Amino acid sequence: MEDIKRTGTDKLLHAKQVLAQVCDPEIPVLTIEDLGIIRSVNLLDDETMEVVITPTYSGCPAMGVIEVNIRAALQSAGIQPVKVTTVLSPPWTTDWLSAAGREKLEQFGIAAPLSASLDKKALMGEKAAVHCPLCGSKQTEMLSQFGSTACKALFRCLECREPFDYFKCH
Repeated sequence: MEDIKRTGTDKLLHAKQVLAQVCDPEIPVLTIEDLGIIRSVNLLDDETMEVVITPTYSGCPAMGVIEVNIRAALQSAGIQPVKVTTVLSPPWTTDWLSAAGREKLEQFGIAAPLSASLDKKALMGEKAAVHCPLCGSKQTEMLSQFGSTACKALFRCLECREPFDYFKCH
């Protein structure tokens, strides 16, 4: 196998292409790129590829797995050494979810986050516009502020009667 010599720009582009394929372990239809947790990818002076990430929330149990998956994906693509840096400020927000990520959530049966003001109303029991990702109805009710993971709430559609997760706004 021929060793390909890459420029710094080529190495960064290659690393970004590899990272775009790394999936979230809790919602495998989303990539970490879809989630918007990749803050930057940098080639350091010593040729270390640094990936800067921000967790969806500071206690997210998936971040350890995500870090391992980032390292494994880059190393499998021949990119080493790898450094993963976690930054907490500014905190991650659902505004960083890509449009493709929001669409993937809906197709997977998880309602995408609303705006912060509507989200607060929905989680405090007020009528909100959380629509059912299965049938599209806005006739829904919250069953629990916590769904399958802490970042989701459990809702039920009053028309199709199916339960579904709602990805909470952060």
